[in-house]
Amino acid sequence: MTLPGHRPDTSSLRREVLISPGMCGAGSLVFGQIGDWTWEAVAAACGTNVHAARTADGRPAYLSFYYYRVRAGRTLHPHGLSFGDELRVDSRVFQFGGRSAVTLHRLAPAGLDLPDEPLDAAEVYERPHPDCLYAENFNRWIARSRSGSNESLAQTAPPDFAHRHLPRLPNAHSPRSPVGRAREAGSFHSAPPPGFAPAGPGFSCGYELDTVRDLNGAGLVYFAAYFAIFDTALLRSWRALGRADEQFLRRRVVDERIGFFGNADPGAAFRIEVRRWRGGPERPGAEIADMALRDAASGRLLAVASIETAPDGGGDRNGDGQER
Repeated sequence: MTLPGHRPDTSSLRREVLISPGMCGAGSLVFGQIGDWTWEAVAAACGTNVHAARTADGRPAYLSFYYYRVRAGRTLHPHGLSFGDELRVDSRVFQFGGRSAVTLHRLAPAGLDLPDEPLDAAEVYERPHPDCLYAENFNRWIARSRSGSNESLAQTAPPDFAHRHLPRLPNAHSPRSPVGRAREAGSFHSAPPPGFAPAGPGFSCGYELDTVRDLNGAGLVYFAAYFAIFDTALLRSWRALGRADEQFLRRRVVDERIGFFGNADPGAAFRIEVRRWRGGPERPGAEIADMALRDAASGRLLAVASIETAPDGGGDRNGDGQER
């Protein structure tokens, strides 16, 4: 349950949230909920009916997700929320050109001593509160370029998308470069992440797009479904290592990133490649899963993901206590 929001300034929205079953769990629900908060924040800040936006020529326009990152704190992590948890959620929308926006979110335990001012980008990127969870959403306006097709989506914005009054995100924190490099390389980690080394051979699996579960009300692959698809591949790779499903459910995700580079039509089949990186002496037990999602028929890159788990999530040991 989310109580009506308070607006610290014209770019911001603050909510008091009671976590309900539809907001949490081991799947993608929490990511979908944060995405809904992004749409609400953009609608409030930009004066646009995000849920029924149209291009200048009357086509439906969608505020799509291009880059999504969540970083956990010591108290909150994305799969650690449960029924009845009370949160304060601060959201702020930043100007990022005429066809896109960046929205930052801070999820804090209710009652935590926090400033009343709008969420500061410097806090999110440079001095995060250790008890909070932070989310970064880079969204771009798109529309179908061909009726009935989810391929070759065009960048366009509704004419009433007001953005010039919004604060600018400092260039040092712009997601354009990291997500652009990830798209070019097919990975967020073209080289070993600092403090990590390769962990065993890669893993590959297929996935058939689930028409019932993976599409949204506009007939597009739902952005949160990508989280579930990558988790499905990661779980399969864990099972191949002899790890139990219970370990997967206990995992503590401390940093998760997805770059969304394409959509797909119903009936599509995907191929997902998984590489693992294990933390060195300074990060014992930490693990990063580096994944790429491609259309199985054409090889077209649709998304990349990086999921870092902390050692208390069971990432480095299987049921017999041996490292894998």
